[in-house]
Amino acid sequence: MENSVSKIKIGINGGIGYGAKLNSKQIVTISKYMNEDEELELTTFQQLYIEIAEDKSEEIIEDLQSVGLACYPVGNFVKSLKTCNFCKGEVEEGMPVAKELNQRIAGKAVPFTLKVAYTGCPIGCGEPMLSDIGVMKIKDHYNLYVGGKAKGKDAEVGQLLLENLTPDELYNTVEKIIAVYSQMGKKRETFYKFLKRIGRERLLS
Repeated sequence: MENSVSKIKIGINGGIGYGAKLNSKQIVTISKYMNEDEELELTTFQQLYIEIAEDKSEEIIEDLQSVGLACYPVGNFVKSLKTCNFCKGEVEEGMPVAKELNQRIAGKAVPFTLKVAYTGCPIGCGEPMLSDIGVMKIKDHYNLYVGGKAKGKDAEVGQLLLENLTPDELYNTVEKIIAVYSQMGKKRETFYKFLKRIGRERLLS
């Protein structure tokens, strides 16, 4: 690619699974769209940022997706679900629920970048307590936390909002919370500040 080509930034990862992994075919495909002096940016929410030619973005994204890469918009959107790095067990750890939740919410426009984390057990490898919205699987049900803040001197763990949710209750509740934030949040207002301003009760009203 020539440097004069107009570019846009997208986020990519290997999809929702056990840890942040890429296979060799995915790495080779990514490298097709990079110059030798370009770098990939690794984010804290398990995405890689890459710049691609704007006029060819649709075909490039289609090519990336063809090898199993998931592509997301960059900016004030719901980020792809951050998940556990170590656990196994497709059914035991609830990974199908994590995949469905990600499909429903990732890429939705919000006032400010929104991070959602999921963990398959109380050990919490996915760090749900430190994210804007956190999901923790407890046996066959799910606990939902809100308002975690990982950075700054006022860092804070999320507070339990609801517990013992079924998968459908979880999907519907998280989608409702994001809708409330989208409608009532001020421009560039973080979810942490938004929650402090309106209170947890109004998320479900």
